[in-house]
Amino acid sequence: MIGAMRIGLQIPNFTLPLPDDELFEAIAELAVTAEDSGFESVWVMDHFYQLPALGGPTQPMLESYTLLGGLAARTSRIKLGTMVTGVTYRNPALLAKIVTTLDVISAGRAILGIGAAWYDVEHEGLGVAFPPVGERMDRLEEAVQICRAMFTEDEVTFDGSYYSVHEARNLPRPVQPGGPPILIGGGGEKRTLRLVAQYADYCNIVGDPSTIAHKIAVLHGHCDAVGRDPAQVTVSRLATLVLTDSSEETAAVRELLEAAAGEAASGFNVGTEDEIVAQVQELAAAGVQYCIFNMPTSGADAVRRAGGLLASR
Repeated sequence: MIGAMRIGLQIPNFTLPLPDDELFEAIAELAVTAEDSGFESVWVMDHFYQLPALGGPTQPMLESYTLLGGLAARTSRIKLGTMVTGVTYRNPALLAKIVTTLDVISAGRAILGIGAAWYDVEHEGLGVAFPPVGERMDRLEEAVQICRAMFTEDEVTFDGSYYSVHEARNLPRPVQPGGPPILIGGGGEKRTLRLVAQYADYCNIVGDPSTIAHKIAVLHGHCDAVGRDPAQVTVSRLATLVLTDSSEETAAVRELLEAAAGEAASGFNVGTEDEIVAQVQELAAAGVQYCIFNMPTSGADAVRRAGGLLASR
C-alpha cells in the first residue's frame, strides 16, 4: 500500500484469444493473481453488451453476478463486487438476494456497487426500460434503501414510487454484520453525491486529482447537510492503468490516449513504476483512499507486477 491507499482490480475485458469454454479459467487466473499479489478487491462491470471503447456489442460479455459467484469459489480473501450494478437491470429486492448469496458463497466478501445505469444501447437491445435520468436517480435512491433494509432487517416493507416490497425476507442472512457495504458510482454533484452521503459506505468517482478534490469537497458538504461524518464514506477512484518501461514509452502511450480519448485521458494512469507511484501519491493527497484499476489489455503477469508495485508499499 502507498500510505493508507487500498487497491482493487477491475476486470472489464473478455475478448481473449481463447475458446469460450476456456474463458472463465483465464478470468479466474486474473482474480487469483490479484489476490496473491495484494489487491484488496476484484470488480467486474455489470453490463450485458461490451462497451464501445472495448469493441462494443459484438464482443463477449459475461453476466456479472454469475461470474462473481464463480470467482468467489476460486478465491479466499479478496473482496468481490460490480463496478457498478445498473439500477434498471434488476428488481432491488432480487438484487439484495443476489448480493447476499454472493456474500454467503464468499464467506463475507461481497460489496454492492450500484449506479443509475447509462448504456442505452444494451437497454434497447435487451428490452430493458431506460427511463430519463431523473427517474433513474429516483429509482437508485429507492433501491439502496430496500437493499440496506434487506441486509439488516428480518422483514422489510417499503412503498416507493417505483418499487414496493411487503414483509420481504432475506434468508440466509448476509455473513457480514450489517450486510455487504454499498458503493454508489458516479460524481453528479446534486443527486449522486447526496445519495452517497445519505446511504453509501463507498463512493466511486473518476478524474484527475483536482477534479477528485473538488468532488470530495462537494461530498463532504452533503455529509454536513445530512449530519453524517464524512469519514464514514470511503472514496474510491476508477482508472485504467498502463505500466511502461521508459519515459519514452510513457510519452508515446499518453499521446495515443489523448488522441483517442481527449479529455477522457484523465481516466488513465500511465507511466513507469516510479511515475505511477508518484501519481498514486498525488491522488492520495487529493483524498482518494481506494484506487481501483483496470488493465484491459494486460494478462496475469502485468497484474502481478502492479500488485507488487502498489500493494507492498
